[in-house]
Amino acid sequence: MGNLKDDKQRKIGEIVSIVKLVSLLFSGIAFLRHFFNGTSIEEVTSYSFISFLVVILILLSIYFIWSFSNVEKISYKYINIVQLIENIAFIVFFIIVIFYSGKNTSDCKFLFLFIIITSTLQQGMKQGMIVAFISSAFILALDLIMGVPNVQVNKYFENDLILAGVFILTAWPLGFYVKLENEYIRKLEGLANEDGLTGLYNHRFFYDALGEIMEISSKENSLVSMMLLDIDYFKIYNDLNGHQMGDEVLRTIGFILKNSFRKGDVVSRYGGEEFAIILPNTSEAEAIKLAEELRSKIEKTYFIGEENQPNGKVTVSIGISIYPEKAKNSIELFKSADDALYRAKFFDKNRVESYNSILDELKIDTEDEHIDIITSIKTLISVINAKDKYTYGHVERVVIYSRLLADKLELNEKNKKELIYGAYMHDIGKINIPKEILNKNMPLTTEEWEIMKQHSVNGVEIIKSVESLKEIAPLILHHHERYDGKGYPDNLYGDNIPYLVRILTVVDSFDAMTSSRPYNKRKTYQEAVDEIKRCSGTQFDKDIVDSFIQVIMESKNGLGIINP
Repeated sequence: MGNLKDDKQRKIGEIVSIVKLVSLLFSGIAFLRHFFNGTSIEEVTSYSFISFLVVILILLSIYFIWSFSNVEKISYKYINIVQLIENIAFIVFFIIVIFYSGKNTSDCKFLFLFIIITSTLQQGMKQGMIVAFISSAFILALDLIMGVPNVQVNKYFENDLILAGVFILTAWPLGFYVKLENEYIRKLEGLANEDGLTGLYNHRFFYDALGEIMEISSKENSLVSMMLLDIDYFKIYNDLNGHQMGDEVLRTIGFILKNSFRKGDVVSRYGGEEFAIILPNTSEAEAIKLAEELRSKIEKTYFIGEENQPNGKVTVSIGISIYPEKAKNSIELFKSADDALYRAKFFDKNRVESYNSILDELKIDTEDEHIDIITSIKTLISVINAKDKYTYGHVERVVIYSRLLADKLELNEKNKKELIYGAYMHDIGKINIPKEILNKNMPLTTEEWEIMKQHSVNGVEIIKSVESLKEIAPLILHHHERYDGKGYPDNLYGDNIPYLVRILTVVDSFDAMTSSRPYNKRKTYQEAVDEIKRCSGTQFDKDIVDSFIQVIMESKNGLGIINP
């Protein structure tokens, strides 16, 4: 943020340094002229030591001012203080020069122009005018105090009235120019950082701000919450009402967002119908409360044509995560908020979801010495998701389906946990499968298929060292077994396949059918339901299929799932 402003300050700092250098050189000339005034050739040597000291002091002053004029070397919050000290120092220094060079008769009074110019450039019209008035007051007061008694016309006072006018007329228009330039820079920054449609910050600014806020939060050990918001069924709204009406929805929601958050919050349009909000120093509970108020406010706002939406209203889904409790860095913070948004979109939409990782739940049940392994497994699953772009979100969906089916089958808490943990990690062995095979856009060869089938065995090898995960090993190893015994790796059949594995097999297969695959056309939910019905009793356990179909039908009607 503020690159234009930073560049401007850096260039002004360079100009100001040169101006101050010139003013010190002029001051040095005045000092030397004072010390050598009326001095004979014989006396020059006696003054050489003093002259040498004066020159050294001037050079040291030049070095000091030159060094500290560079804005980049000074912390932003101390810049104004340093500049104020510099101004005072220069005013005092010029006063000394004027006293040494003739007081009211001095021809060095113009030196104040240098500090008036530099203070106006650096700090604006107000500071420049203050310095101009102080300088004018000094030289005019000096003329009155040091004036010759009984003289009707004080020519020095008359001349210095003109000089005072020059001081003020220098600060005033120069300050006005600086003000206009600052406003222009702010306008340019607005164009660079704002979304033209909604007036919110744009995608670029969001990431710049996130980096800065996370850096501050890391140093101060403070909280950062993130909120991702997505308009439900926005494509349907655009298709029915046209893109101009869709733009009006975006503008209205942008206006609501802009007026719903605090000054320090960063509210941005992330892209399309998605918005991202960064909330510094905000707890998860506070973020959830703000999100619920926002969701309700948008739901109650009338949008033309909203009665034709699947929900009968224009609504939003919101995902929330928090640093450092649920994310270690900005990447994890965004990813976890995005996962929470995905869950909110899946469950009925028009809702707020806070991020909750299956692996975080698992850590509670894991011995301390295995916590690092659990963290590594979480990383591996993220790598797999990135590696196999066609199954992005597959694990989350399988976990959600498994929760729903576990409730329908009334599993006890122990079995429900095992099923969910197994669903989360069932494809972990794909980490060892070459990317070319995972993403191949045509059917696999026999050799490639044999490599792919090894992922279940590889997965068990990865988790076998964690004692608390041993009970889910069968889910990882056997989730591709078939009820008729034609699956892999062990050709188990019927009730020889563990019950939880039979549940996971149905869920995993259904999501595979309804997900985009490189070599297989995605099925609609109804087509997938028909397929698992057809394979009931051969590939799948019939009782589990019947229960799962009930879950899908209820989900379509009550949870907002629509055919892709």
